[in-house]
Amino acid sequence: MPLLDVQNLTMRFGSLLANCEVSFSVEPGTIVGLIGPNGAGKTTLFNCVAGLYKPSGGRILFDGRDVTGLPSHRIARLGVARTFQVVRPLKEMTVLDNVLVGSYLRHRNPRKALAVAEECIERCFMKAWRDKPAGDLTMGNKKRLEVARALATNPKLLLLDESVAGLTSTEVREMVTLIRAIQDSGITILMVEHIMEAIMPIADKIVVLNGGVKIAEAPPGVVVEDERVITAYLGEKFSQRLKARREANGNA
Repeated sequence: MPLLDVQNLTMRFGSLLANCEVSFSVEPGTIVGLIGPNGAGKTTLFNCVAGLYKPSGGRILFDGRDVTGLPSHRIARLGVARTFQVVRPLKEMTVLDNVLVGSYLRHRNPRKALAVAEECIERCFMKAWRDKPAGDLTMGNKKRLEVARALATNPKLLLLDESVAGLTSTEVREMVTLIRAIQDSGITILMVEHIMEAIMPIADKIVVLNGGVKIAEAPPGVVVEDERVITAYLGEKFSQRLKARREANGNA
C-alpha cells in the first residue's frame, strides 16, 4: 500500500485551475521527485498534501487514511512534515529553539524534546550553529535548519520544497548526502526540485507536472527520454547530457 496516494486532485483559485485531476503514489521508503516548469502547480499540490489548502476535488490518502482537507496541524500529527521554498526560520531564536518548536509537536516532556532536537541538529550537520540566532545563518544553513525542524516532528513522510535551490555546488552535494541519509533512516520523501543534477540521481520515481496536469510518472531513466517531458521542461540538451552521464557511470 502506498504511504501517500493522491487521487484525481484538483485545485482551483477562482477561474485559475492550478491542479487538474492529478494522481500519483509514493511508496514507503522511497524518494519521489516532483518536477515541472514554473507555474506547473507543484507547490500548490504540496500545500494540499500538507493541509494548507483544501482541494477543490479528489482525495489524498496518507498511510491508508483519507486526510483530504484536514488542517495542517492534524496532518503534521499524523506524520507529514514539510519545508518551505522560501525559508521561514524564527530569526530571533537560536537554531536549537527553532528545532525545539518541531520537537514539541511530539514530546511534551522538555528533557525528551531537547534530546530529540539535539539529535536532529547533529543529523543535519548544524551542531556548530546550535546557539546561533537563526537569522544570522547562511542560506545553506537555513535550508538545513528547515530540514532539522521538520525531522524533529518525527515524520513518516517528509515534503521538501526546493531544498537545494539557491545553494552553492558544495552545499548542494551536502544536502543530497543529507537527503540520502534521511531516506536510509526509513523516512519517505516527496521533493519538489528544479536542479535536475540533484534530484535525478537519488529519486526512485519522478512525477512531472505541466500546466497543472501530470504528464509523466516513471523512474528517472524513463522520464528523461519522454518526449513530452523534454518538450515541456528538460530540453533536449539536458536529456542527452544526463543519458550520456548515466551510460558512462554504467560502463565505469
